[in-house]
Amino acid sequence: MSLKSGKIHEGDCIESMQKMNSGSVDLVFADPPFNIGYEYDQYDDRQDDEKYLDWCRSWIGEVHRVLKPNGTFWLAIGDEYAAELKVASQREIGFTTRSWVIWYYTFGVNCKNKFSRSHAHLFQFVKDETQFTFNADDPAIRVPSARALVYGDKRANPAGRLPDDTWILRPQDFQSDAYGFTPEQDTWFFSRVAGTFKERQGFHGCQMPEQLLGRIIRSSSNEGDLVLDPFTGSGTTLAVAKKLGREFLGCELSTDYVKYATERLKKIENGDPLDGPADPVASAPSTKNGTTLESRVKRSAASNRQKSLLGD
Repeated sequence: MSLKSGKIHEGDCIESMQKMNSGSVDLVFADPPFNIGYEYDQYDDRQDDEKYLDWCRSWIGEVHRVLKPNGTFWLAIGDEYAAELKVASQREIGFTTRSWVIWYYTFGVNCKNKFSRSHAHLFQFVKDETQFTFNADDPAIRVPSARALVYGDKRANPAGRLPDDTWILRPQDFQSDAYGFTPEQDTWFFSRVAGTFKERQGFHGCQMPEQLLGRIIRSSSNEGDLVLDPFTGSGTTLAVAKKLGREFLGCELSTDYVKYATERLKKIENGDPLDGPADPVASAPSTKNGTTLESRVKRSAASNRQKSLLGD
């Protein structure tokens, strides 16, 4: 591989990846521009549909080439092109889809003529559907089961369970078991990195939460593996990779983003804790007139059990 690891390489991601050896990367996480008109400093996010999709096919094709045979590719994308890029990644480029995760967040985009947007799509693609890294037993990616969290059942697996297939609401929306979706699902709840958050870097408007990247990197790579981010942006993927003992490599078009993200990486050491709450649901703070989500869940479950005993 001609590109040096442990740094961010400035320039077009396709040109940068073309300099890399085939089959040299263990994990790729990409959060590309969504083509929705976001104001980047050195990229036009208002492309014609076909031009944008052709560009995506090109860089995803390079991702496929540089990945090892057992490598994994995670793609973050919005509603507008999720379906097209899933189909293209599978049928045209050769990936297999292992998971289609919905990232559900607070601080969503308020809309007037449609339901407010509060999610993005996370696709987990692999090159070989029979051989790929997935660390299902890593306790850092497991979550408490409803049996343990809600009912305090001693039969619950103390190691928790993998996130799986259902929905979750925001803490302020969780009022009763009528809407009683639980956290152990393939709809993941992590708050967006809002302007008031301590982990906010301030130089990039689309910063990903470290804990979300932590779940992906822990599950789909091992210590010492090489993690690539073709759209480094604020540097979160590389920051988390470094904290978790992975090798890392980034590509970034913006001179300023390269500068600021590099400064961010210099302040990080292997083993540093990830920013943000590890369990954003259970750790939701209480308010003056409110309670935590966990206490609401337990209170709701107790109320329902009482109703059942009374025949209500």
